[in-house]
Amino acid sequence: MAEWRLGRGWSEGEIAERLAELHALRTSFDENEADMTPERGWNRYFSESILAREPPGEPVLDGPFRRAELATASYQFSDPAIVIGHFDAQSALLERRILLEMKAASFLRYLGGVVVQAVRSDATPQAYTFAFRYDTLSGHIERGWEWFTLTKRRASGEIQFRIEAAWLPGEFPNFWSRLGFHWLGPRYQERWHRAAHGRLFRIAHGGMTASPAVDAHAIAHTGPDVVFGRTPRVRTLPVPPLERETKVAARCDV
Repeated sequence: MAEWRLGRGWSEGEIAERLAELHALRTSFDENEADMTPERGWNRYFSESILAREPPGEPVLDGPFRRAELATASYQFSDPAIVIGHFDAQSALLERRILLEMKAASFLRYLGGVVVQAVRSDATPQAYTFAFRYDTLSGHIERGWEWFTLTKRRASGEIQFRIEAAWLPGEFPNFWSRLGFHWLGPRYQERWHRAAHGRLFRIAHGGMTASPAVDAHAIAHTGPDVVFGRTPRVRTLPVPPLERETKVAARCDV
C-alpha cells in the first residue's frame, strides 16, 4: 500500500530509509510487456516531441543529444511540482531503484517505488538511441511500465523524445485516493508529459543543468510541440491500436 501524507513531505533521512527498503520489493505485475495491451485490459499512453536538431551524423559532443541523454538517465525531465525522483546518485542505471514522490492538488503526496528493468544505448545506420524502462514495485499507486526513449536520426539530425507506458490502478491507501485518481489522474498524466518535454527541451538547448542536485545521503532529487495520446483499456467496444490513434499537437510552455 502506498505511503501518503498531507501537506509536508518527507525529510532527507526518511527518503533515504524508504529508498533502501525498495530493494526488498518485487515488481507489481507479472505480465510480459508485449501482452500489456488495451485488448488485454491495459491503459496505454504516449507522448513525443522533436527537442532539437543537430547536423546529420553522429551526436555532437556536448550538443543537444548528449545533454538530453544525461538528463534522461538522471530523470531530470520530471517536473518536481508533480513528481520528484529520488535515487542513489552512485547507482548504475540498470536495476536502479527510484522512489517517486507524487504530488496532487498541491497538498497531497504519495510515495511509490520503481526499478529500471531495461536500458538501450545503440547506434544503427538510421539512428542513435538511448532509452530505459522502469517497472512499478509493490505498493505503487499505479501498476505497469514506462519507456523513456531519446533518438537522433542520422539523416535529418532531428532529436526526438518519446514516453510510452502501459498501466492499471495499483495499491491505494484509501478509497478516496482511488476515486480521486480515477477522475484527476488522466489530467495529471498529460500535464506531467507536457512538462517533461518542455524541461528536456530547455536542457537540450542549454537552458538547465543536465545533472540533478545531490544531498548529504548521496541521493539525487530530481517548448517543443508535444503529441500526447491515450488508449483506454477495452471495456465494451474494441479500441484501435495506439499507432492508429488520431494525434493532436499542442505547444507546451517552455
